[in-house]
Amino acid sequence: RLPPEVHPQEPAVRPQETGATARIPTRHPARSDPGSQKPQTPGSLAPLNQKQAHRMSAQRAALLVLTVLALCAAAHALGPATLSPSAARFNARHALRAAPTLPIKGLRTQQSKPTVEYFTHDAADGETATCMRMRGGSSGTALENNLNISFKNKKSFDQTGGAVFTKFICTIGPKTQSIEMLGKLVEAGMNVARMNFSHGDHPYHAQTIANIREYLANSKRMCAILLDTKGPEIRTGKLKDGADVDLVAGQEFKLINDFDYVGDEKMVGHSYKDLAKFVEVGGMILIDDGLIEMQIMSKTDDVVTCKVKNNGSLGQNKGVNLPGAKVDLPALTDRDKKDLEFGAQQNVDFVAASFVRKASDVVAIREHLDSVGGNKIKIISKIENQEGLMNFDEILEASDAIMVARGDLGVEIPLEKVAIAQKMMISKCNIAGKQVITATQMLDSMISNPRPTRAETTDVANAVFDGSDCVMLSGETAKGKYPIAAIETMVSICREAEQVVDYTQTFAALRQYAKSLGTENINEAIASSAVKTAYDLKASLVLCLTESGRTARLICKYKPTCPVLCATADERAARQCLILRGCYPMVVTSMVGSASLIGRCIATAKVNGLCQVGDIVVVISGMKEGLTGGTNVLRVLKVE
Repeated sequence: RLPPEVHPQEPAVRPQETGATARIPTRHPARSDPGSQKPQTPGSLAPLNQKQAHRMSAQRAALLVLTVLALCAAAHALGPATLSPSAARFNARHALRAAPTLPIKGLRTQQSKPTVEYFTHDAADGETATCMRMRGGSSGTALENNLNISFKNKKSFDQTGGAVFTKFICTIGPKTQSIEMLGKLVEAGMNVARMNFSHGDHPYHAQTIANIREYLANSKRMCAILLDTKGPEIRTGKLKDGADVDLVAGQEFKLINDFDYVGDEKMVGHSYKDLAKFVEVGGMILIDDGLIEMQIMSKTDDVVTCKVKNNGSLGQNKGVNLPGAKVDLPALTDRDKKDLEFGAQQNVDFVAASFVRKASDVVAIREHLDSVGGNKIKIISKIENQEGLMNFDEILEASDAIMVARGDLGVEIPLEKVAIAQKMMISKCNIAGKQVITATQMLDSMISNPRPTRAETTDVANAVFDGSDCVMLSGETAKGKYPIAAIETMVSICREAEQVVDYTQTFAALRQYAKSLGTENINEAIASSAVKTAYDLKASLVLCLTESGRTARLICKYKPTCPVLCATADERAARQCLILRGCYPMVVTSMVGSASLIGRCIATAKVNGLCQVGDIVVVISGMKEGLTGGTNVLRVLKVE
């Protein structure tokens, strides 16, 4: 049970018809006389009997003793000046009050969203402070949240319907390049169309872009376009007659510094002229996504001699990875520069920069884009090597978004480290307010099968639980047999996972950080306050009026549980909001006249089911209309 001073508020949630949802206690009844037999209402807790009360008292006493002992040990270890007696009393009292409610056998609660609780504590010198606590857990992984998931209702096994907050990126290939297939992908849930410039030429990609825009113009829908660069890769050369060669474990194999060399089962050329300079004898070389592993036995300036570690078939033009090696490959190859210029001419919305190793790589790409007219294109840095992980903080600061590219990353670093790296990158992106995309082999088996493996479905759900804004399909939609089924399956998995995700502790931590912001961060303070207001008032919608989309990004950073409607007059800014979790962009003709604009936006939201009469809508905008970066007004409206 919660202490007497806790006053939880009702959660902002509508009745759920289907789906397995987290069930959190929503109302703590006033303490009544022991003899009263007030009936239990949905969402309330039944009064404790005498035996349960004694057990709870003993548990609290034990917790208090352990807390005081721990604090005394900390004070002894840190020194007498570190923890004052008053601070120790406050910490012990606060730890007791913040202790999780212990489960009571037979307890049943109503399904609901997490609750916001307010409580007070004695701070110092007789002052009383008010605190806010979110009940539920963080990103769907907290024990309390998971224990309240129930499948006892038959409807829990029905497929969940409604909107999905996670965004979806699909790679376009020969299977999906036609206008008809592109339309089916958009209707199934695709928010961003990705073009992989490791394959295809400029006329091919130009046709893809033309097909996408033709469908969007006819359907009045919205979809962003992402250009994924080839990057500074190392590849093997050609093979005799273009045929694969079989390598046997234990045999000697040579890599020669001549990309035009036509290779065989004993030697092959490669594209990196300084390979011998940056590898060490005893080190490893991985080819074709790690399917062929070789150990370096000796090297000269032109030839690296290796011992093959496993049987395998080597094809031509396969990728080469050098785990642990720091190479001097340029951030931009000549081919990449031409591709970026092509992207600027085609007005693409995003560029995914492959094999980013340090922040200066991102700066170089930004400078080149600016020089060719692509100053409004957002840069997504792909982290897929050890050096990129080591310099992640600097890369994150220089980038607009991050892609967790687990394919090459799983070759460059030990496989068992990939999941840990994924969680680290996603968490840091959430804190920084930068969007993060989890990619590679998410539903890989659906390239050839109509249903994914159970491990793949769990992988997609875990990406949502970790805090990913977007998830991506690669070969599944580019060359797979079931591209539409793949995106539909991914949407269903994410929609179901979102039913039990609880971002409230993440919000509380980010909100605490926002309180320390200076006067130069007015926009973020307004955005965080808007999300808190939406929690407090159980708002159904957050509406933001923005010129560049920055306000929408700041709001989505704080993980609101209601949709975010972003109104902007800039079509590109609207498309770039399609990677924001829970954001629904809307293009308007002008940002002048905020009163009438807000009315039109709410009317559109009502038509699309984002809100209804009587709902609360939180609105943030700028007092000076048409000014970028001028967000400074927060309003609360009731839908009429």
